[in-house]
Amino acid sequence: MTPTETEKKRFSFSMVIVLAAILLVVLLTCVPYLVTIALAEGPTTADASPIFGVTVPEGYKQWELIAPAEEAAPLDELRAVVGNRTAIDAYQGGKLPFPDGTILVKRAWKRKQSPEFSSATIPGEPTTVQVMVKDSRKYAATGGWGFGRFVNGKPVDEAQHRTCFACHEARAKSRDYVFTRLAP
Repeated sequence: MTPTETEKKRFSFSMVIVLAAILLVVLLTCVPYLVTIALAEGPTTADASPIFGVTVPEGYKQWELIAPAEEAAPLDELRAVVGNRTAIDAYQGGKLPFPDGTILVKRAWKRKQSPEFSSATIPGEPTTVQVMVKDSRKYAATGGWGFGRFVNGKPVDEAQHRTCFACHEARAKSRDYVFTRLAP
C-alpha cells in the first residue's frame, strides 16, 4: 500500500510543526542564557555616561600618547590624552573632521612633587578619565561626539555631562570640537 498525496502532505506538515516546536523550545531555553553571557562580558549601563552612553574603553592605558598637558589652579592636574588607532591615524594624517570610530581618552592626576627630584612634578592621585567617542550619526546633535567623564570608573552625574559639548563647541569648533593637538 503506497501513501496518497494527501497523506504525504500531512506527514510533511506534521514534521514541519514538530521541527518548529523543537526550535522554539531550544530558543526559549538558550536565549536567556546567551543574553546573560553577553551582558556579563560587556560594560553595564551603570558604567555608561548619562545622556551619551559612553563607557571607559578596555585597554585605554596602553594606547598611544597624543599629548600631555598641565592644568593650572584650581585643578592643579597633570593630564595625558591618548587615542585608539583610528585617532592616532587621523592625527598623523592631519584628518579633520575625525573619522567615526575615533576615541580620545584624557587621563588626569593631581600634581605632586617628586620625592627624588625637587624640581620635578609627577602624577599623584588620579582624578578623572574623560572620553570622547566619534559617531556622526549617533551623536549628530553634539557635533558627532559622545562624551563621558568618570571618577573611580563611575560616570559623574548628568548635570556635568550636559556641560561637555557647550564647552567644546565654544572653544574648539574649528578643530572638530577637539582641544588636543598632536604633540611634536
